[in-house]
Parts: sequence; structure tokens; C-alpha cells
Amino acid sequence: MELPLWIDFFDELQNIRGRSQNTVMAYRRDLELYLDFRKNNKLMSDFYEFMHLHKLSTRSQARVISSLRTYFKFCETRGTKCPELRDLKLPKVKVKLPKALSAQRFQQLFDAAHVQDSAKSARNQLTLLFLYGLGCRVSELITLNVSDFNATDRWVKVLGKGNKERLVPLTELLAEELTSYLTHHRSNLLVGASTSILLNDRGHRPSRVDVWRWLALWSNLAGFEDPVSPHHFRHGCATALLEGGADLRSIQILLGHSCIQTTQIYTSVTTNTMTRTIEEHHPLSQISNPEKLDV
Repeated sequence: MELPLWIDFFDELQNIRGRSQNTVMAYRRDLELYLDFRKNNKLMSDFYEFMHLHKLSTRSQARVISSLRTYFKFCETRGTKCPELRDLKLPKVKVKLPKALSAQRFQQLFDAAHVQDSAKSARNQLTLLFLYGLGCRVSELITLNVSDFNATDRWVKVLGKGNKERLVPLTELLAEELTSYLTHHRSNLLVGASTSILLNDRGHRPSRVDVWRWLALWSNLAGFEDPVSPHHFRHGCATALLEGGADLRSIQILLGHSCIQTTQIYTSVTTNTMTRTIEEHHPLSQISNPEKLDV
């Protein structure tokens, strides 16, 4: 069995919609799973059990269904009828609140990233400042070039999902650290003619694996039970800004979210924090057995 408009669909994903290579490959895996299912099944209602037998979590099942719906909608815009589209319903996924990195844990990581080699130490700590200060994705971090930094106006140009560019302002501390790194340390790491701001130990542009490996090492040195992931920084940045009074629209632009609904998840995080604060400090929490008030 073959799916219609296969080549056209993936051509649009990559060249028109500007999806990343990782996203395109995820769509391919999801559609290939569906093809595997259709070899011996005809009823779409059996697809959910098929995914369950393949040990896909509810969240993974939702992603597969979303990929299929996107594909079938594309086919229908090209005149191909897809009755399967009406039978595909997204499973209910419990929203998992993001784990935010606290300022204290960031400081522990920052200290652990310090090494004897001053150039590597500056690179390590700048990496952490970028992740926490910009809330950027790893894919955005490793594509930052020297030419993307505007020292006069204190911003960097970040290339986000779908090749969308955004200008992200830098704090005074981050701008100073970046300037110092570029002036005094980057040349000591550079091998060849790389344009990347960050450089790995081989003197080239770092990969996603490099960043994950660094974070695992620093987390271990900081005494953490589990490695800190890049998304912990992203969530920590957003949560800290929201609790500090920043509006959702500004945070949305900073993080490069395409819709405000994605950013709104952080309101749940801060609401939980506020609830704990009230429980700890409000005078009513000190009353052990309050009697019913007369009205």
C-alpha cells in the first residue's frame, strides 16, 4: 500500500512550511507507522489499539494522530478524498506542567561549569547564560553566529523553528559576558574558520549532543541526581519572567512561540507557586482550628 501525494506532502513540509529536519523525520515515522497498520487492518478504530500494542504513550499517540490529520488535510486540499480524517480523534492528554530550573540550581550549575582552562570556562558559563537568559532551544543555541550579536543595541538574532528570525534583547550581564568571551577567549578555542559563537572542544560549532553532554557533566559535578535538560532552562526563564511581572506577549516573543496558548502554560506554574506562598505566609494558615464565623 502506498499513500497518495507522499512526495508532495514532504516537499511542502520542508520547503514551504519550513519545518526542521527533525520535524520532517517525525512526520515520516508517524506515517510509516500508519502504513504498517494498514497492511493488515481496515478499521481506523483499531489504530488506537495498534499504537497501544506498540507501547506508545498517550502523548505519543496524540502526536501520531496529529501528523496523520495534517497529512490527510493536505491531501484533501489537493482533491484527494480522505474519509479517515473524520475517524481520527485526538486522545485526551493530561497537560504536564514544565519543570522550571530555579535560580539556586542555576547558580550551582554555573559554579560547576568553571574549569581551569579560562577559555573553556568562559564558553561553559556563557552556554548556561544563553540557555537561562534567552530561554532558547538547543537548536537555536548552536546556530548562533558571531554576526548575530549586536553589541551596540545589546541583542542577538535567533533563528527559530520554521527559519523564523527574532531579535532577543540581552541583559547587561549577558552582553558583558558575551563581549568578554568574544574578545578574550573564543580565539583560543577556534580551529579553522567557524562563524559559530560557541565552539566545542574540537574548535568547531557544537552539536546538540555536545550541549547535552556538557549539561550532564555539569549536573553531575553540581551534585544533581538527574541531568538538567535544556528545556528546564527554557521553562525556568519563562517562569521567572512571568513571576517578575513580564506580560505573556513579551514572553511569547522571547521564546519564539507561534501561539500564545503555548506560553499560557506558565500561568499554571506561577499559580501553583502563589498558592504555596499563601499557604506559607498568609495569617489564616497559622490558625489551626478556626471556628465557623457567624454571619
